[in-house]
Amino acid sequence: MRKQLQSLFPLPVSKGQHFEQVAEHWLAARGLRLVARNYRCRGGEIDLIMYQGQTLVFVEVRYRATNSHGGAASSITYSKQRKIMLAARHYLQQHVINEAHQACRFDVIAFEGEQPHWFQNAF
Repeated sequence: MRKQLQSLFPLPVSKGQHFEQVAEHWLAARGLRLVARNYRCRGGEIDLIMYQGQTLVFVEVRYRATNSHGGAASSITYSKQRKIMLAARHYLQQHVINEAHQACRFDVIAFEGEQPHWFQNAF
């Protein structure tokens, strides 16, 4: 019953959640397979974790309505990168994945308005 109500009256989605969903579908259309959404640990968070072939991809999704303050991609500071890397390391440890044997990379999907830009191996 509760599920029926949720489908009739969906909860409002934040802009961040909306663009994460758009990025997930956009990447899936390009062959990536979803593993996890919004993985959180004490030190950081990863928006999407996906596989592209045998490579585990940690994806940060950013949105900016305009690029007047440097744009979405430039909003990922060194500090933010470190938090994402810490969360990725935590994910690998929690799932007993040996990072020496698992190809990994960090991608960014940056939305300038509605247009996605995919930066593979961004950091």
